[in-house]
Amino acid sequence: MNITEIARKTRLTPKSIRFYEEKGLITPPARAANGYRQYNSTHIEELTLLHQARQVGFSLSVCKELLELYKNPHRRSADVKERTMTRITEIDTQIRQLQSMRERLMKLAQQCPGDDSENCPIINELSCPHCI
Repeated sequence: MNITEIARKTRLTPKSIRFYEEKGLITPPARAANGYRQYNSTHIEELTLLHQARQVGFSLSVCKELLELYKNPHRRSADVKERTMTRITEIDTQIRQLQSMRERLMKLAQQCPGDDSENCPIINELSCPHCI
């Protein structure tokens, strides 16, 4: 199958597929006599794993590790779970950071009258060097 077909089946763009190939993340596709890439069911599985792993926020380096584990018939599920638990910890940290940012912005928004005056407590606070 050509790149358009594999893109449709994996819901990735041809550009993304070429990027993953360039980075050595997927098995290199065979080339037809005309030089076009020829993909197969293995590529569908690899690209699907990449696509879904990226959707849950795994980095490219971890995606590469996951693909290596996927291809390894002697993999240990503990290795996959370890990477997943690490990602969950990272997400929890991001959530706490986002909640903290939200709280700060809410406090700033509550201080601002939101009227036609040029005095803006939000700008004043964000530009305050000793408030950092």
